[in-house]
Amino acid sequence: MTADEIQIFLQQEFPENPMFVESCENRRARLRLDVDHTHLRPGGTVSGPTMMLLADTAMYAAILTTMGAVVLAVTTNLNINFLRKPEPHRDLVGESWLMKVGKRLIVGEVIIYSQDDPEPVAHATCTYSIPPQSIQTRVQH
Repeated sequence: MTADEIQIFLQQEFPENPMFVESCENRRARLRLDVDHTHLRPGGTVSGPTMMLLADTAMYAAILTTMGAVVLAVTTNLNINFLRKPEPHRDLVGESWLMKVGKRLIVGEVIIYSQDDPEPVAHATCTYSIPPQSIQTRVQH
């Protein structure tokens, strides 16, 4: 799937999704989250769940570049390290890539940055479960 196709797919399947797909290629994706006051926690920092949402969605987008519209793919593990406080009034950018694409499991990595800042604010590893082809086929028809 292309960046535009993934953007449309995410808007259709997850209408509340605040992400913008900036670019993607096979096994990689770059997403941007427009940070606003709803993403801030007390003290003015971007909340951990907001960064986890970006990591999970960026990983899913990378999977979509490789496998197409896998509607029933689910996160089985997400581990995140918060490296430093993100800038509260800058968008967040998540860059994902798939390290291993198996028949049933996909493992990937996501680095999150404050926009225009080269130093990462978080690092995540994610594992997704891909349903058997027979289940995917029944759902799509």
